[in-house]
Amino acid sequence: MGYVSAVPVPQPRTQAAVAPDATGSRRSLAVGLLLGALGAAVVLLASGQTWAEGKAAVGGVALPLTVDGQDVTGLPAALAIVGLAALVAVFAVRSAGRLLVAGLLALSGLGAGVSACLGAADSAALDEKAAQTTGDASATIDALSHTAWPYVTAAGGLLILLAGLLALRYGKLWPTMSGRYERDGTPRPRRTARTAPDPDRPEDLWKALDRGEDPTREA
Repeated sequence: MGYVSAVPVPQPRTQAAVAPDATGSRRSLAVGLLLGALGAAVVLLASGQTWAEGKAAVGGVALPLTVDGQDVTGLPAALAIVGLAALVAVFAVRSAGRLLVAGLLALSGLGAGVSACLGAADSAALDEKAAQTTGDASATIDALSHTAWPYVTAAGGLLILLAGLLALRYGKLWPTMSGRYERDGTPRPRRTARTAPDPDRPEDLWKALDRGEDPTREA
């Protein structure tokens, strides 16, 4: 009659044990890239749309005027470009540098969203355009209204902010773009100095000619 051991047999570690970390790294990387690129595209697109519209009185006639996001504030578009640059730079740096770039990415998204929200109720740009159009510095705008594009711009800034937060949380697990071009620290073998061919040995002369060397050159 045989005996059954109660001691569990240790199982060899497989790649499945580390698969969740690798999967989470790839997933966070893909989501971060998608959020950052999509957020920047939304900000750049929405900031070029009409943000406010109204009518200026000119000689008893109501002149319709509109201003886009660039007229109100150019900050969201500028920060979106900074965010795109930071999103690319995340893969070019590592350790502390990556944290700094990820923080810049998050701050650029936050700044784009806040500046867009502040510009949603702005009327100064439309008043300035009315003054330029009518030639009257005291011209005012009637029937002032704002569109939803400033809030769409703010939503794009929020996406950039989320991409930056993902980079801060999981960026240390993401690959480095420049890693393949860097030395791994292992010393390279030194080239051995070639001895000058012996003129008394024809085979040495022929070998030197095959290598493209001048056999008549002194060592």
